[in-house]
Amino acid sequence: MNTITLKPAKDKSLARRHPWIYANAIDRVDGKPAPGATVTVRAHDGRFLARAAYSPQSQIRARVWSFDEAEPIDHAFFKRRVQRAIAHRQALVKNTGATRLIFGEADGLPGLIVDYYVADDAQQRGQLVCQFMATGVEAWKGAIVDALTGATGCPNVYERSDVSIRQKEGLEQITGVLAGDPPPATVIANECGVRYHVDVMNGHKTGFYVDQRDNRMLVAEHARDRDVLNCFCYTGGFSLAAMKGRAKRVVSIDSSGEALALAQQNVLANGFDPERAQWLDADAFKTLRRLYDEGERFDLIVLDPPKFAPSREHVDRAARAYKDINLTGFKLLRPGGLLFTYSCSGAIDAELFQKIVAGAAADAKIDARILKRLCAGVDHPLLTAFPEGEYLKGLLLQIG
Repeated sequence: MNTITLKPAKDKSLARRHPWIYANAIDRVDGKPAPGATVTVRAHDGRFLARAAYSPQSQIRARVWSFDEAEPIDHAFFKRRVQRAIAHRQALVKNTGATRLIFGEADGLPGLIVDYYVADDAQQRGQLVCQFMATGVEAWKGAIVDALTGATGCPNVYERSDVSIRQKEGLEQITGVLAGDPPPATVIANECGVRYHVDVMNGHKTGFYVDQRDNRMLVAEHARDRDVLNCFCYTGGFSLAAMKGRAKRVVSIDSSGEALALAQQNVLANGFDPERAQWLDADAFKTLRRLYDEGERFDLIVLDPPKFAPSREHVDRAARAYKDINLTGFKLLRPGGLLFTYSCSGAIDAELFQKIVAGAAADAKIDARILKRLCAGVDHPLLTAFPEGEYLKGLLLQIG
């Protein structure tokens, strides 16, 4: 049997049920486990600790499947884990056609992301979109796909494993159909009364930022009669939410003409007045400064940039970028205005992000009050033992 034995005193994180085992914690490997093979993890004194998926090229050398010695890792295991994750979503997630069914470690399936886009009418069809980001879930891909189609009744599964983290696992980036038919050019998902066209084959992540659902609803609640600015708008998620909330006008900025074209298609699909929306195909940093210099001011601003810090080595540079956009964002707000600001960089924790935003407010010479701390929706649960899962953090602030 393939076995990993840890160095003395290196079992403490597993005792806290943290699901990662780093290479420098391992004393020896018995057997010749292939990438993704199940290994038994033992303490230095021989005690059973966990069963895990082995990844010989990654610094995260093993990812825990189970802490139960009596639980085998087989097809039935993945069927149970998938069914449990879906049951949790069915109980907690309402009023949406776009749901994160599997959120990696939080659902006991480390390295796996699955989003489900449910058809919003009988003429459309549902679509499952998966990202396999570790050797363990890659090795069990067939069993996972079977479990997903069986539990959801959706026959269409598309893979978007075109993520750079796979390189650290010794895996190539791949995309393609895993089951059923190829996706249409866009899948239509209805979220809280707003219809979104989602490009699952070419869009960011799985085609849509499912994690921002609750925050889009919050923007809609505060948008009425306000002038709204949405930066890094992608296909217009926050912009559409603001229009649904009866914003006076919405100015949206993104550097992707294709994303903006889909955003404008979304406006028409919902019957919103296109005259209330302005789309700027431009660099957000430069455009924020230009708008300020031109005397533009807004009542509500959304700053939802891409990941500025893909790793800890990029934190300093990312901090400067976050401060830059938040500083100009504060300056662009009218008195009493609201700033929704986010970071999706896992290397920037919530405490550091708040410090960066506080520094921006100080440099802008304004008083900013935190009204609410923001995070991903309930379909992105966090393990208490795994703080690394909290990648999305945000603040809703109001200036004096």
